[in-house]
Amino acid sequence: MDSILVRGGNKLNGVIPISGAKNATLPLMIASLLTSEELILENVPHLADVESLVRILTNHGVDYQVKGKRKNHNGQQGRNIHFKASEIVDTTAPYDLVSKMRASFWVIGPLLARMHKAKVSLPGGCAIGTRPVDMFIESLEAFGAKINIENGYAIASAEGGLVGAEFNFSKVSVGATHVALMAATLAKGKTVLSNCAREPEVVDLANCLIAMGAKIEGAGTSVITINGVEALHGARHRVLPDRIETGTYAMAVAMTGGDVFLQGAQASLLQNALDVLVKAGVGIEEKNDGIRVTRNGAGIKPVDITTEPFPGFPTDLQAQFMALMTIAEGDSKIKETIFENRFMHVQELARLGANITLDGQTATVHGPTRLTGATVMATDLRASVSLVMAGLAGEGETTVTRVYHLDRGFEHLEQKLSACGADIQRLSS
Repeated sequence: MDSILVRGGNKLNGVIPISGAKNATLPLMIASLLTSEELILENVPHLADVESLVRILTNHGVDYQVKGKRKNHNGQQGRNIHFKASEIVDTTAPYDLVSKMRASFWVIGPLLARMHKAKVSLPGGCAIGTRPVDMFIESLEAFGAKINIENGYAIASAEGGLVGAEFNFSKVSVGATHVALMAATLAKGKTVLSNCAREPEVVDLANCLIAMGAKIEGAGTSVITINGVEALHGARHRVLPDRIETGTYAMAVAMTGGDVFLQGAQASLLQNALDVLVKAGVGIEEKNDGIRVTRNGAGIKPVDITTEPFPGFPTDLQAQFMALMTIAEGDSKIKETIFENRFMHVQELARLGANITLDGQTATVHGPTRLTGATVMATDLRASVSLVMAGLAGEGETTVTRVYHLDRGFEHLEQKLSACGADIQRLSS
């Protein structure tokens, strides 16, 4: 099992190209199940989750072809992948595939919409909370599907096809919004979804579906209206830049000091997080083709945050921000409202010298602390990169184990950081 060795103390200076967003890529790939024609996705990142989902889609009968690297207008290199589900040959998504990644459960929506049946294993993924699939099932049942849970599988059918309906999500859920949105595109009649997730990745999916012939209004607001169509056609769509990767590298610069241009980043996708960094004393300069992040000499100020659905502070940046606050000049409070078990990185940060106390869903970070190298273990995708960041800012050597979590969501992490002066390398076991 690979690990990452970090020798701390170096400032970051240079350019980091921002990859296509993992959280947008996965639902876009799943949308290929909705049409028999070719869906071409540009700027697809090299990630373990992408490869896992490819295996699931090919199991259903999706053909795919990876084209060579292409430079975009920012000079970055991203993959173009062609997906074509001419015929769905299997409507079962088995446990051995779905258990590796939660988003793979989302295939239930397109399979029901197009094939009127599906058998999908209950999902796996990061251990950051229960994240039940109740709302996924309830929304599909509102469209007329019959769904039973048997032996760890959701077994669904919709004889005659799905029918449009009004559905109100009991809480904001990005995944449930993705599933209901995709399913509604082929449902008969009109669908109105309320209390929808407003995340940029939802808007990106809606834009792709519209390019495929779907009739959707309101994406990016809490109410989305879909008028079902008989069939969707092929399209070409570019994946939006990864706002979580953008925020992660911005916070890494804030921790280590330096001057880095995040090429291709879009400030509007994470304005709340950038505003928080400005309050903490970090220099943020928005450019036409990216974001410049600077910190030269000045200390970090403590800032309190609460994670919230978009446009609030992203839960996927909570661990990284906690790492940053360990060097802040005073105490800061971090309240997690999205997932009930997303403080597992606290113990690992403590091994590096962090002083953090927990009270339910609120963490108080007592800063500043002197971070020193140690061996730590990644517990989930975002937690793992917070440990890398702490290692970059700390003294001595830090070894991060179980980095397969990192590979699920960060493309070429070591290469991007090394190019900016970080002393970081992957160690293969």
